[in-house]
Amino acid sequence: MSDRPPLPPFTRETAAQKVRSAEDAWNTRDPHRVSLAYSEDSVWRNRDTFVRGRAEIVELLTAKWAREHEYALRKDLWAFDGNRIAVRFQYESRDADGQWWRSYGNELWEFDEHGLMTRREASIDDVRIEEAERRIRGPRPETERADTLPLR
Repeated sequence: MSDRPPLPPFTRETAAQKVRSAEDAWNTRDPHRVSLAYSEDSVWRNRDTFVRGRAEIVELLTAKWAREHEYALRKDLWAFDGNRIAVRFQYESRDADGQWWRSYGNELWEFDEHGLMTRREASIDDVRIEEAERRIRGPRPETERADTLPLR
């Protein structure tokens, strides 16, 4: 098994790197690429859905991005300790009817010694927005790497 740096125990800098790597990967909307950051037996709670392992992660993400069009995400480090990281995130997408949504959430992550995520728990709330209210358009530009999004 190869390592996926940065590895725990995390520092503020390495935890932030892990968060940015996750944001970048999720913004590709490539379920197979995203799944490689998780252990073979990773356990997830995503909203009210529970999955285990990379195959189920790929299935969940494939379905997610089939219904969440123009998905664009921002993740921010909230806290870290040892092999755990807490993340605050927001993403925007539109549904098949053209309605835009901003989704707010928190994630709790736990990693193994190889830097693979073994556990992900995500709580997510969706808020209907108008297209004119959008503020997340595509992957985060380098010039905005240090920025965090306001709550509203």
